[in-house]
Amino acid sequence: MPDKRIANPPPGFDDLSREEQIEYVQRLWNHIADDGPEISIPEWHRQILTERLETESSEDTVSWNDVKRRLANRSRG
Repeated sequence: MPDKRIANPPPGFDDLSREEQIEYVQRLWNHIADDGPEISIPEWHRQILTERLETESSEDTVSWNDVKRRLANRSRG
């Protein structure tokens, strides 16, 4: 099999703005994720998820609105 190494970062990437770089990476990830069924999930990932779901407590969870409010308060003060 031929060596298919790609420059890291790819040519021109550093010339993009930070916002464009993030968009590039997001589009690349979406392209990879489109092949979702071909991506296997390691068993240890499944075990961790199972353990976390079993130990989850409603007392430990915070709503997204509460998180946003706390972050907004931090940035103000």
